[in-house]
Amino acid sequence: MNFKQHLEKLNTQGGHWNMITVDGVVGVGKSTLMDILVKERGLIPFEEPVVDNPILDWFYTERERWSLTLQIFFFLKRSKDVRKASLIQNAILDRSIYGDLIFAKMLFDKGDMKKEEYELYIEFFEDSIQLCKPPKLMIYLESSVEEAMRKINKRGRDYEQVVERAYWEDLNSYYQEYFNQYDSSPVLRINVDHLDFENNPEHQKYVLNLVDDKLAEIDQM
Repeated sequence: MNFKQHLEKLNTQGGHWNMITVDGVVGVGKSTLMDILVKERGLIPFEEPVVDNPILDWFYTERERWSLTLQIFFFLKRSKDVRKASLIQNAILDRSIYGDLIFAKMLFDKGDMKKEEYELYIEFFEDSIQLCKPPKLMIYLESSVEEAMRKINKRGRDYEQVVERAYWEDLNSYYQEYFNQYDSSPVLRINVDHLDFENNPEHQKYVLNLVDDKLAEIDQM
């Protein structure tokens, strides 16, 4: 899981776009935190393209057939959102376009994406990503597999319920490895296993303070 060679090509132009990105495994609470920051800090949201995504159902039941198609779908949708977000000063995005590498590499390593497909995707990704710059702040929500699965089961999306536990375990491992190597922008890591920032006001205040303090630190750099 060596992401370093790809990460070095993410931002050859230097600099950052003035936006926040929230990333983490499926079910970790990215959308919830984005909604809180929109409400409490007046940010402009860019949601992850999962609601009107016709490929997700197919992917979770037949990953080898739809892996490349899904990765291209997500990249194209996210790249449009990132460019739109770059034109405003207070955007927040649900999931990082840079994190698409996590899914692509895992799918290739696990045999769900052919070598030729993976090499084509990486060439497409590394060429196209030069049109983007990393965010001002990357928020990485860390979670155990058990807690992420509990939230996945609670929200009850049909296409997620059929996924085996091993897939979520692999995904969590790849996310941790990726963010151990990611250095294209400042990162705020928050372990959310014992946080309920959706329903607990004290937990919400704690997370908001972490974000505010990190942004203040970045502004002073």
